[in-house]
Amino acid sequence: MRRFTRAMAAGLFIPALLAAQATPSAGKLTLADYLEWETVASPQLSPDGSRIIYTRGWIDKLNDRRASSIYIMNADGSRPRKLVDGSGAVWSPDGTRIAYTAQGDPNNTTQIFVRYMDAEGAVTQITRLTASPGSLRWSPDGRSIAFTMQVPNNAPGARAESQLAQFRPRGATWTAAPRVVDKLDYRQDGQGFTADATQQLFIVPADGGTPRQVTSGEWSAGPAQWTPDGKALVYSSGPRIPDAEYEWRESEVYLVDAASGQVKQLTRRNGPDNGPSVSPDGRMIAYAGYDSTSDTWVDSKLYLMNIDGSGSRLLLDMDRSPQNLTWAADGTGLYFTVQSEGSQNLHFVNLAGQARKVTQGAHMLSVTDIHPSGTVVGTLTAPTVPGDVVTFSLKTPAQIRMLTSVNADVLHGKTLGAVEEIWYTSVDDFRIQGWIVKPPDFDPNRKYPLMLSIHGGPHSMYNVGFNFAFQEHAANGYVVLYTNPRGSTGYGSAFGNAIKNAYPSKDYDDLMKGVDAVIARGYIDTDNLFVYGCSGGGVLTAWTVGHTDRFAAASSNCPVINWISFVGTTDGPTWYRNFEKMPWEDITEHWNRSPLKYVGNVKTPTMLMTGVNDLRTPISQTEEFYQALKLRKVPTKMVRFNDEWHGTSSKPSNFIRTQLYLRDWFREHSRGAVQ
Repeated sequence: MRRFTRAMAAGLFIPALLAAQATPSAGKLTLADYLEWETVASPQLSPDGSRIIYTRGWIDKLNDRRASSIYIMNADGSRPRKLVDGSGAVWSPDGTRIAYTAQGDPNNTTQIFVRYMDAEGAVTQITRLTASPGSLRWSPDGRSIAFTMQVPNNAPGARAESQLAQFRPRGATWTAAPRVVDKLDYRQDGQGFTADATQQLFIVPADGGTPRQVTSGEWSAGPAQWTPDGKALVYSSGPRIPDAEYEWRESEVYLVDAASGQVKQLTRRNGPDNGPSVSPDGRMIAYAGYDSTSDTWVDSKLYLMNIDGSGSRLLLDMDRSPQNLTWAADGTGLYFTVQSEGSQNLHFVNLAGQARKVTQGAHMLSVTDIHPSGTVVGTLTAPTVPGDVVTFSLKTPAQIRMLTSVNADVLHGKTLGAVEEIWYTSVDDFRIQGWIVKPPDFDPNRKYPLMLSIHGGPHSMYNVGFNFAFQEHAANGYVVLYTNPRGSTGYGSAFGNAIKNAYPSKDYDDLMKGVDAVIARGYIDTDNLFVYGCSGGGVLTAWTVGHTDRFAAASSNCPVINWISFVGTTDGPTWYRNFEKMPWEDITEHWNRSPLKYVGNVKTPTMLMTGVNDLRTPISQTEEFYQALKLRKVPTKMVRFNDEWHGTSSKPSNFIRTQLYLRDWFREHSRGAVQ
């Protein structure tokens, strides 16, 4: 599906930036290709197993946004065709309809629609909501649809505002009411969340009507799963903020009666419980959780309990977090996905706790539906394989078949960079995993500039999925290195927690050991080493230039520069427990871990790129480093991205800008010729 030809795109969309790009030779990936790039998501098998619906994403070049349409195809991948614009489609239990979200009335807001899957294909908008719905779930009888939506909490100061009305002359235009804040997490993120609103569960008749709110309170709820009898919904709920004593109240599993709204709390752990899944017979609930700890990373364990919350027991602890719990159709166990060492695969555990790996491979496999017949659908991506819809049988899981190839036209005639996995030993004998992306025309006898890319989080994981940004850098003549230093997920709780009260620290050593390992291969131009990262990667980039001069240039994007000022300005109060003490109790560690402390050592030309709306790592952090570098006369630039929250690439044009600005900075400060 292509909305415009490539020739039209060149004339319509940021031509100056594209013209400024150093054009790779023919047969390589380009930024123009990004404008044609498509994605797939959420494939779902029809109840009879004969058809698959899925979301196909594309770039709306005129409006600088990502858009999506719902497609359908036969279960063997034949006859793919568009149904409607929208996303998140789910089949009704009898397969006669689908529900999905799309733009509707009023004023092009996100609404719920139902489409009949007969020849007529009638479509009905069944809601007219003031906030965006999500996580649609059909009731077992097909008469209702449950969904999540944000609702405002009772605003503090409402009583004073009502009293103010008596003083306002009729017809007067007065200044809008102030926003009265009485919560710790009070800022608004790019999705419109504030602590003045919570996500709650609603139910609406499937043929349209007035949505009915079934949960309430100061904690967010959902998404939910219906019990098989259709009488209740099971969900997890918890706060996003700590209480006044800075102790964390964690999420629990609940059951709400669909008719009365009566809520029953099912778990009472001192720690989080999430992702509940009800057994086919409605007698048990599986869920993931762990006991509360001061550690900054803990992998979840898999638990079982009775539907009334009794009899909770540990089913599986594999030192990896189980995700997307799905019961086997016969109730004998659960399927789930696990991220481990850069890959994601499907696993199974029976009710005796005996687990096995169902699929194997260096890929990212996301399973989105398992049919009672044993047919599985999902999406899969690998180092040189963009994401597409796949299917396989539980009887023969090694035989995974691609059903779509949505970017085959874009990649036709192009050579991608080879991706090589590496392992190396760092300090404390930690084994670190990473990957090298080589230019498409790689010659081991040449010398190439190196880009070190550092992931954010810091508790997250670089993976083996296709990465357009890395491939496009490689197409422009760079070797790209990305690694998972200590603190990364996918390697067990001890590895993830190794930076507790010590971030940044030895994770920096892990990164430098990776650079050394690639240099040892003999094809790196050691005069032209470059480093960049965003969020947690921005922190480590700023830390890196304060601890070494080996890089020719750096770009610290959306960073934390000063942990002391960060505590009072971020929208992510989870950072309060990344240190043993509050800064007003003991400032030592906050300052010792701040890149700003080491700015006097910085000689590396360092650019900063941050979204002006960023509230996770507020742009004031970027400004602190920029000012310090300027005062010290270190070459620097501050790039303030418009219409961006946390990150610099949510808008298609800003993704392109990020790639171009980064390479322009590196070329400007290269030590010798770099393309």
